[in-house]
Amino acid sequence: MSKYLVTTTRNRSFQRDMLDEHYAFLGDLRADGLLDLAGPFADGSGGAYLLNASNIDEARSIATRDPMHLLGAATVTVYEWDAR
Repeated sequence: MSKYLVTTTRNRSFQRDMLDEHYAFLGDLRADGLLDLAGPFADGSGGAYLLNASNIDEARSIATRDPMHLLGAATVTVYEWDAR
């Protein structure tokens, strides 16, 4: 498994009540052993999480299931990360 950094940048359509579905999604990833870390940016512009995946395509497939992405509330970007 490799590490992938996922950033979520809030869009204009973001509403705070959308976070419940996002946090449930992250909880499921953690329970499945796919999530290492997650948290919001201090400035409120979005957040990031660290995924474990076999390859970048799998990481993108997982990240695009994020409700924040599906609801159009955030732009999701996936980076292959050489975390040490």
